[in-house]
Amino acid sequence: MQYAGASADGSSRTATLRAGARYEAGQREWNVGVGARISLAGHAYAVRQVCSYRVVLEPASARDAAALGAEPASMKPTGGEADAALCFTTNRAVLDAAAGNFPAEGESLSLLDNGGVQRFPTGLSLTVSYLDAQAGTAGVAANCAGVPVAAYEDLRTGDPLELGGVLFEVGDITEAAVRLTRVAVPRP
Repeated sequence: MQYAGASADGSSRTATLRAGARYEAGQREWNVGVGARISLAGHAYAVRQVCSYRVVLEPASARDAAALGAEPASMKPTGGEADAALCFTTNRAVLDAAAGNFPAEGESLSLLDNGGVQRFPTGLSLTVSYLDAQAGTAGVAANCAGVPVAAYEDLRTGDPLELGGVLFEVGDITEAAVRLTRVAVPRP
């Protein structure tokens, strides 16, 4: 699922979601707002939240919600589909482990623009997809289990982004790095 675009009118926000991890001609798209229902791969979801940087989908069935929150067989990633329980989960232990690998609130994480990948113990990997210091923009990509899970484009200083359930703000874009500052966010 891709968050392909958004619009707001001052009182509500809508988003365009696109099926699939990458853009391809003929993909199914949905224009959604809070409360909308969509069906994807035989599972029904309700749109719980639409923000400038994400859309929160909630499984409509108790069975799907329980599966999403299930404890993984291991907290150590092995790669590929076996890591889905670490990458696509609402399990509090997994989310806490992922959050514990990031800097504390108020501290920064620097992602170098050298083509390198910063890997975390729960399987998340981050890269700077592009950096244009002169324009003050950058892109950050996140993968987990070999699957793109987030791609933030045209980031500017002050923009929010969420990685592994942790909220960050772009603190600085330099010739060599994108610096992200972890910000406080109330827990659900």
